[in-house]
Amino acid sequence: MTTSSDTDTDTDSDTNTDTDSADTVDRLRSSLTRALELLVHSNLFISLATMSVVVTTALLAGLPIEALPLFIVFAVTMFVYTVNRLTDLAEDEENMPDRAALTRRYGRLWLAVGAGLYLLAIVVAVAAGVPGAGYMLIPLLVAAAYSSGLKQVFLIKNIVVGLAWGLLPLGVGYYYQQLWTVEILFLAGYVTAMITVAAVVFDLKDIAGDREEGIATVPNVFGPRWTRIGAQVANIVIAAVVVALVLSGVLSSRFLAVLAMNAYVGVYIPFAEPDYGPLYYGFIVDGEHIFLAAVVGVLELFVW
Repeated sequence: MTTSSDTDTDTDSDTNTDTDSADTVDRLRSSLTRALELLVHSNLFISLATMSVVVTTALLAGLPIEALPLFIVFAVTMFVYTVNRLTDLAEDEENMPDRAALTRRYGRLWLAVGAGLYLLAIVVAVAAGVPGAGYMLIPLLVAAAYSSGLKQVFLIKNIVVGLAWGLLPLGVGYYYQQLWTVEILFLAGYVTAMITVAAVVFDLKDIAGDREEGIATVPNVFGPRWTRIGAQVANIVIAAVVVALVLSGVLSSRFLAVLAMNAYVGVYIPFAEPDYGPLYYGFIVDGEHIFLAAVVGVLELFVW
C-alpha cells in the first residue's frame, strides 16, 4: 500500500510538473504573439521593412549607410501607414477585427506620433540641406490618392503600393546623387515588382471586407488558388529577369543575392490562405525585405 501511494504521489508530481511546463510555454507563446501583433498593428514592423529596403539598396549599390535617410523613411512610413489604417477601418472591422479594435483605441495616438515624426523628418531634411527634401510630400499625396478611391480600381491599388515602395531605392539614389545608375534603377524596378506581387497576395486576407466594400481584387475576381498560382508565376518571372541581367553583364553577380527574397516569397505563397491571421501577412509576408536586408548584410560582412 505504501509503495502504491508513493507511486501515485510521484505520478501526480510528474503530471503537475508537465502541466506547469505546458502552462509556462502557453504563457510565453501568448506573450510573444501579443508582442508581435502590437509590432505589426502599430506599423513599427512595416517601418522597419522600409528601412530594410534602404539598407539593401545602399549595400548593393556600394553606398554608405547613414542615419538620416533611415530616419526619414521610418518616419514617412509610420505616418502614411497609420493614415491608411484609419481610412481602412471599415474593411478591417470585417477582415481583421483585432487590428480594428487596436486602431480605434490607439489610432489617434499613432497618428499623432506618425505626423510628428513626419514633420520632424521634413524639418531635419530641410535643415540638413538634403537634396530633394520637397519630394518627401509625395508619400502624403500617394496616401491621399489611394484612400480617396484608387483602391477601388482593379489592380491599381496593388500597383500603387508597388510604385510607392519602388520610390525608396530612387530616394536613396537621389540622396547620394547616384539616381541614374543601373543599380539604383534595377532595385527600384525590382522592389516595385516584388511589392506588387506581395500586395496581391496580401489581398487574400481581405476577401470578405473587400467584397463588402465593393473593391475588386485579384483574389475576389479569380479566387485564392489562381491568385497564388499567378503570384508564383510572377515571382519566377522576376527571378528569371534578375538572372538574365546578371548573365548578360548588366548587373554584377552581387545582385544574385536578391534571389533570396524570391525564394522567401516562393515559400510563403503556397501557404497563403484567407483565414490566416495578421502575423502571417503582417509579419511573414511583410518581413520579406527585412529577410533580404539580413541576407545582404551577412554577405557584405563575410563574403564580398
